[in-house]
Amino acid sequence: MAIQLSKGQRIDLTKQDPGLNSIGIGLGWDVKQFDGGQDFDLDASVFLLDASGKCRNEQDFIFYNNLASPDQSVVHTGDNRTGEGDGDDEKILVNLKQVSPQIDKIVVTVTIYDSEGRHQNFGQVLNAYVRLTNEESGTEVLRYDLGEDFSIETAVVFCELYRHNGEWKFAAVGSGYQGGLAALISAYGLQ
Repeated sequence: MAIQLSKGQRIDLTKQDPGLNSIGIGLGWDVKQFDGGQDFDLDASVFLLDASGKCRNEQDFIFYNNLASPDQSVVHTGDNRTGEGDGDDEKILVNLKQVSPQIDKIVVTVTIYDSEGRHQNFGQVLNAYVRLTNEESGTEVLRYDLGEDFSIETAVVFCELYRHNGEWKFAAVGSGYQGGLAALISAYGLQ
């Protein structure tokens, strides 16, 4: 039975499942139906942060144009441009043992492609969630449903995986930002 988390909750993955190594981070959402609107294209991105809370270089930014970290420890399975259908819309695979020791935190975000040009925001998104699965056993370890807390935001940090005393932990973040992907790129030390 998967653990259901609320915003701000943290869980020690190493204690919860000592053998956990190969994980999947599934992200999903629905879009409210409205007339005359353009299609929504939500994009998952991952920022690999060092002890300073910044990306070391552009290779630490995993997204639809850079699907894997150089060491292959973090892999984005590809862009879903419509969000149609049930289940996860986009997925990130992480091999915890392969993640560089220089990386302290893995931040998983979702942004709306061309949100400004299309006049779209997360107030038009429903049922957003993130779930963590054990890829070896196929079991869902935890799930965090973000709720409907966003109105004008165009980027959301869904969750973070971080190291603490040599153990991996998961934090349900659910923080929204204005300024889309560009705001996140700047916040994490990239141009």
